[in-house]
Amino acid sequence: MKIAALGPEGTFSHELAVKISGDSEVVLFPTIKRVFAEAEKGECFGLVPVENSDAGGVGETLDGLMDTGCRIAAEYYMPIRHNLASDGVPAGGCRVLYAHPQSHAQCSRFIEDLGIPVIHTASNADSARLALQNPGSCAVTSVSAAKNFMLDIIRPDIQNSDNNITRFLLISPDKGEYPGGISEVRKTVSASGRRKCSIIIDPETDRPGLLYNILGVFAGEKINLTRIESRPSKRGIGSYVFFIDFEAESGEKLISSLKRIATVKELGCYVMEEV
Repeated sequence: MKIAALGPEGTFSHELAVKISGDSEVVLFPTIKRVFAEAEKGECFGLVPVENSDAGGVGETLDGLMDTGCRIAAEYYMPIRHNLASDGVPAGGCRVLYAHPQSHAQCSRFIEDLGIPVIHTASNADSARLALQNPGSCAVTSVSAAKNFMLDIIRPDIQNSDNNITRFLLISPDKGEYPGGISEVRKTVSASGRRKCSIIIDPETDRPGLLYNILGVFAGEKINLTRIESRPSKRGIGSYVFFIDFEAESGEKLISSLKRIATVKELGCYVMEEV
C-alpha cells in the first residue's frame, strides 16, 4: 500500500517515508490536511509529524486526528537537523529568510541573531525553492532539500537543541498496525516490545475537578501517561479537548472508565519506538 507524506521532495516527512516504505510507493501532497484526506480514503497510509521536542505539537496534525476517522498504526522518531542554505549568498548578505513555521520555532535563537525578515512557507523544501528563485535570500532547510535545489549550506546545525527530535505518526482509517514493507526503522520499534495507546478526551462542558478526575483514572489503573496536550475544541473560547498518550496493551478497561466522565475518541494502540 502507498504511503502519503508532506511534500515536495526534500521534506523531513519525505525522507522518513522513503526510509520506512520498503516496497511501498511514496506519494507527496502539499499539506498535512491533504495527507489525512488521502489516508481516510483507505487507499494509502499517511505519514504526519505530530510533535517536536523543541517546538511542541503540530496543530494541523492534531486537528486531523480530531476531525477525521484516521487512526494511528505506528510511530517513529526522527532526529532533525536544520541548516541555513542559499544560492551563493553568505549569511551576512541574506536580506530575507524563508522558513516553515515549525522550523522557525526550532531555530528561533539563530534566526533572532540573524535579524532579518522571515517569510513562512508550506515546507522546508518550499523554503529551499523560494531561496533559489529569489536572489539575496536564504532558507532554513534540510540537507536533502538543499541538494535538490542546488543550494549551498552556509551554516549547518542551526537548530536550538542538538537533541532536536520530531515524532511522526503513520495513520490509517483501519485499526490494524502497518502490515509490512518496513525497513530497519520498524525493526527497531518491534524490538522494544512496548505499546502505546492514544485517545482524545472531550469533556464537552467544563466543571470543577474534571482534570483531577481524568488523571485519577490513570493513577487508579497504575497506567503511565507519556503525553497530555490540550487543544481548542472549536466550539468557543475556553472549550478544550485533551490529547493523551499512555503505555498499555489495549487500554480497554481504562477507556471504559474514562467514558463515564467524558467523551473518548480512540486513536489506536501501537508498538512504541525507543528513541
